[in-house]
Amino acid sequence: MTTATRRARSAPAVLVLEDGRSFRGRAYGAVGETFGEAVFSTGMSGYQETLTDPSYHRQVVVMTAPHIGNTGVNDEDPESSRIWVAGYVVRDPARVPSNWRSQRSLDEELTAQGVVGISGIDTRALTRHLRERGAMRAGIFSGEALADEAALLARVQDSPQMKGADLCGEVATKEPYVVPAIGAKRFTVAAVDLGIKGMTPHRMAERGIEVHVLPADSSLEDIYAVGPDGVFFSNGPGDPASAEHPVALMQGVLARRTPLFGICFGNQILGRALGFGTFKLKYGHRGINQPVQDRATGKVEITAHNHGFAVDAPLDTVSDTPYGRAEVSHVCLNDNVVEGLRLLDQPGFSVQYHPEAAAGPHDAAYLFDRFVSLMEGQRA
Repeated sequence: MTTATRRARSAPAVLVLEDGRSFRGRAYGAVGETFGEAVFSTGMSGYQETLTDPSYHRQVVVMTAPHIGNTGVNDEDPESSRIWVAGYVVRDPARVPSNWRSQRSLDEELTAQGVVGISGIDTRALTRHLRERGAMRAGIFSGEALADEAALLARVQDSPQMKGADLCGEVATKEPYVVPAIGAKRFTVAAVDLGIKGMTPHRMAERGIEVHVLPADSSLEDIYAVGPDGVFFSNGPGDPASAEHPVALMQGVLARRTPLFGICFGNQILGRALGFGTFKLKYGHRGINQPVQDRATGKVEITAHNHGFAVDAPLDTVSDTPYGRAEVSHVCLNDNVVEGLRLLDQPGFSVQYHPEAAAGPHDAAYLFDRFVSLMEGQRA
């Protein structure tokens, strides 16, 4: 542990929620202050992938697993070029990482990237509070006089809300880039980056797909300029009700009947493009142990999630949309939230979770094969 890390861990810190509840602990990572939406993640591992997932932009992530940081940090597992979480909350950080792949400690990485966190608080009590009251704005403050919590609370209540936030443009690539197919090239896919994770185009490349990753503000002409056999809409942060450009782009793809696949934010964008509404969940689904049922087969998958919004679509009826019939294909077994949509009259589907398994189980990897099958069928 470096001298700077020891000094940071000795600094007092406080987490202040917008409803006035506070938790005092010690600084973890950078010393300073940060604001965001407090949410909890139930994964016991995969913290490096969580931290670098652009979908967590402007969120203060609370880890429900009590011991975090024991495998350290390496340069192979990040899902993007930086840590995106606004703040990080853990109960018992590892003092020394212990893993043959570790290159540095988690708190050193948080400090290096300026991510303000807090440790030593009762994360069980905090998680129960968020479950009962819902996800809410929070601030983490460390290193200064923290006695005036009323002033800190006022600053938290003045910070931006997640509802209504249009954020995908803040995390997406600014320039197009290509992930080449691994082995023989079979298909070309245009992937609209709304906050894409690095493993997602890799999973497609493993299946012989050349992936052209495009900025969130791309036009329909940009998409079809790459000659795609299919179009993919990625995960991403923010409120789908505010994402007008991605919805219009999705509708343009639907009008051309190109094979389509969307995940997470992409699922919400498909829902809106079809005419369904979206709504904010009380505390969302986050973690790598969420049970989802494929309604066509009855199979239950354990899946990786990170979403605070959901599609408002009828579960038990086929819906008529401007682009043909559509139905709910997957549901969460914890609360019956819509976890997937399927088009019945043209080649397209989406899921609300993360089939790329970074981090997370591999139960849903077959969805990339389903996308390949759609493109094969269209080509035939």
